[in-house]
Amino acid sequence: MMETHDRRPPVEPGRTIPDLLSDLVRDLSGLVRSEGRLVRAELTEAAGNLAGGLEMVAAGALMVTVALLLLLQAAVLLLAVYIGPILAAVAVGLVVAIVGAILMASGRRALKTANLVPERTIEQTSRDARLAKEQM
Repeated sequence: MMETHDRRPPVEPGRTIPDLLSDLVRDLSGLVRSEGRLVRAELTEAAGNLAGGLEMVAAGALMVTVALLLLLQAAVLLLAVYIGPILAAVAVGLVVAIVGAILMASGRRALKTANLVPERTIEQTSRDARLAKEQM
């Protein structure tokens, strides 16, 4: 038969109210410290994930930039045959600027949705508060 272990010591007969209040304050203080450690750990994890993602985006953007420069140069040379080199460079430049603006706006929206709220900690703290109310 499996025993269940209660982490709280049994209430001793003859304990005074100040003793019980002292225990309550000590337990609440420990709970607050634990929740603080949990918040720090969760925020550190979220920040690490965000930093890693940003590094990958930057590396990919550098590679795509080099490839696009080569392709854009080819597009200018191709258009130059039909409309002249200056107009070809202007036309390709305008198209690239429009596409770049659209991509920047889309990327900014994606960064705004990054989840940096410590949801697990908030949920755990709410449960702890409900439990503390039930124990009183």
